[in-house]
This record gives sequence, structure tokens and C-alpha cells, in this order.
Amino acid sequence: MKTIILNGSPRKNWNTALMLLEARKGAESAGAETEYVDLFDLSYTGCRSCMACKRKGVQRCKCFWKDDLSPLLDRIFSADALIIGSPIYLGDVTSQVHGLIERLHFCALSYDDYSNYFTGKVNVGVVLTMNAPMAYYKLAYKKKAKEIAQSFRMLNGAVEVLPCCDTLQVTDYSRFNMAGFNEAHKREMREKQFPLDLEQAFRLGARLSAGK
Repeated sequence: MKTIILNGSPRKNWNTALMLLEARKGAESAGAETEYVDLFDLSYTGCRSCMACKRKGVQRCKCFWKDDLSPLLDRIFSADALIIGSPIYLGDVTSQVHGLIERLHFCALSYDDYSNYFTGKVNVGVVLTMNAPMAYYKLAYKKKAKEIAQSFRMLNGAVEVLPCCDTLQVTDYSRFNMAGFNEAHKREMREKQFPLDLEQAFRLGARLSAGK
């Protein structure tokens, strides 16, 4: 079993990354080989509409644009599980995650009949972190989360979304103009809720990597 874990956050040691590292531990506990990638370390854009993947006679489910993302897409298509995490910025995932989704989806899409070229199966976990509380996630973000999950259905596996809400944004609020947030509440959530979220991330990694 091979599980690829992608951090779509620019922060390598904060909420999203910590959730993904626990998911990685869970995957490894299930016996999976894991690969962890920080997407912000890679140089790439969204789909260039070069149409190379639609040319007759070429390999399907392959992006031919020469940048850092194309070989990663190859590895995703050959993996057993994919776990991708992103913070929510302005109600959506980061641009790096959007770019990856565009490229992954487009090179597997048939322009003959709009079917899916991909015949394998990759289980997918989508980890979303946000400073919004769970009630607001359900009210305003859950629909968007379902749309993001739907974009990974073309990998033919199980797709799960794990929200991590009401997160601690910074270690020292006094250094920033962030009076709109209750630091005491954020720290309480960090101490009480975040460890539970990490446990869920571990179980997600183990479950998807075990094919369940």
C-alpha cells in the first residue's frame, strides 16, 4: 500500500501540517508506505490548457507539462490512498490545492464522451482546517467541502472530509492586530479539541490506507 500525503498550507508546522502528520502515522500503522509533500515547495500552476493530454495516441491520465507537479500526479494515480490538507482561506482551499485538482482532473477527463479515463482506485481524505467554529462550518463551508470532495470522485475510491475547526491561529496574539478573536477561547480549543481532531486524523490515515 502507498499513501501520498499533501500539505496544501504554506505553514509547514501548524494546524494543517500537524493533522496530516498524524494521518501519516495512521497510514503507517496500517502498514502503508507514505510520501509527504509540501505543495508550497513545488513550482507549478493550474492547468495550462495545452491539450497535450487530449492528443491521440498519448498515455492517458498523464499531465505532460514539465514542472514539479506532473511527476507527483503520476505518483497519485499509482497510489492506493491520497490525503490532502488545506486551511480555509476566504471560504475555500488554497490556490495550490485548486491547481492540483485542475491538473489531476483534466488529464483523466475524456473529451470524447466526458467519461473518466482512470480505471484504478485511490481512496481520498480531505483535511480542512479553519479558525471558524464547527457551527459556522456546517452553515457556510460544508457545501463547499462536499464540492471539493466530489472533485476527487474521479479517483474511484472512498472520499472522506475531515474538518478541524476553531483552530489557534498564532502562538502569540499580542503581536498582531487580531482583536476580533478571543485568544482565551482559541487556546482552550487548542488544549481540549485539537487533540481529539488529531486522533481523528490518525484514524483517517489508518482507515483509508487499509482500504476501508
